[in-house]
Amino acid sequence: MKVIVEYILLIILGVEIVIGSLGNGFIILVNIMDWDKRRKISTVDKIFTALAISRLAFMWSLVIVLLIYDLYPSLAISEKILRISNFSWTVVNHFSIWLATCLSLFYFLKIASFSNSIFLFLKWRAKKVVSMTLLVSLLFLFINLIVINAYIVIWIDGYKANMSYSSDSNEYGHFTRFLIPTNTMFTFIPFIVSLTTLFLLIFSLWRHLKNMQHNTKGYRDVSTTAHIKVLQMVVTFLSLYTIFFLALVMQSLKNDIHFKNLFNLIFDGVALAFPSGHSCVLILGNTKLRQAFVSMMWWLRYKLNVAEPPGS
Repeated sequence: MKVIVEYILLIILGVEIVIGSLGNGFIILVNIMDWDKRRKISTVDKIFTALAISRLAFMWSLVIVLLIYDLYPSLAISEKILRISNFSWTVVNHFSIWLATCLSLFYFLKIASFSNSIFLFLKWRAKKVVSMTLLVSLLFLFINLIVINAYIVIWIDGYKANMSYSSDSNEYGHFTRFLIPTNTMFTFIPFIVSLTTLFLLIFSLWRHLKNMQHNTKGYRDVSTTAHIKVLQMVVTFLSLYTIFFLALVMQSLKNDIHFKNLFNLIFDGVALAFPSGHSCVLILGNTKLRQAFVSMMWWLRYKLNVAEPPGS
C-alpha cells in the first residue's frame, strides 16, 4: 500500500512540474510575442513576465535542491552546495513572493476607490510605487543572504567538530530548522502587504456596492467585476503561499516522522502546488492570457482534427 501511494504521489508531482512549466512558460511566451508585435509592454505584463520567470526558477531550484538532499545527502551538506542551493533558493523565493505582492499592490491601486489623499497620491504613481517596492525589497534580500551566509559558516564549523556523532540527515535537519523561520521572517512583510491589500479591496468593494444601491446600474458593473477578479487572485495567492509555508514547517519536522520518503513526496507535491497552481490562476484571471489560451486550445483542436485520418 505504501508503495502504491508513493507512485501516486510521484505522478502528482510530475503533473505539477509539467503544469507549472507549461503555465509559466505560456505566460512568458505570450507576453514576449505581444511585446514583439506592439514594441511596448504594459506594467502588468512586465510584472506577469518577471513573476513567471521567477516561478520557473523557483520551481526547478526547489526540485533540484530536494533531489540533491534525497539522493546525495552527504553532498547536500558540503559548504559549496549549501551556499549555492540556499542562496539560489532564497533569491528566487524572494522575487517570487515580492513580485506577486507587487502585482496585488498594483491591482489594488488601480481598482480600489478611496478619497484619502495618501491613497490618491499613490494611485497616481502606481508604477513608481511598484518600482520602489521592488527596490526596497532588495535591501531585505541582501540582509537575508548575509544572515544565511553567517549561519552557514557557523554551522559548517560546528558540523566538522561533531561529524562523528551525528548523521548527515539529522545535521541537515537541524540546519533547515534555522533557515525556515529565517526565510519566513523576511517574507512576512510582503505577506502582510498582500493581506492588507486584500482587506482594503474587500472594504472598497463593500463601499462600492453600498453606493450602487442608490444607482440604477445594478451590482454587476465594471468596477464590481474588477474588484471581484482581483480579490480572487489575491485570495488564491495568499492561500497557496500559506499552504506552501505550512509545508516548509512540516518539512523541518520530518526527522521525527517514520515514513520519511512518503512524507518528502507529500511535501514536494504541496510545495510545487504554489508556483504551478498560481500560474493557472494568473492565466484564467487575465483577459489577454485567457484569450490566448483559448485560441491555443482551438488551434490544437484544429490541428488534431486535420491530422486525424478520414473515416476513423
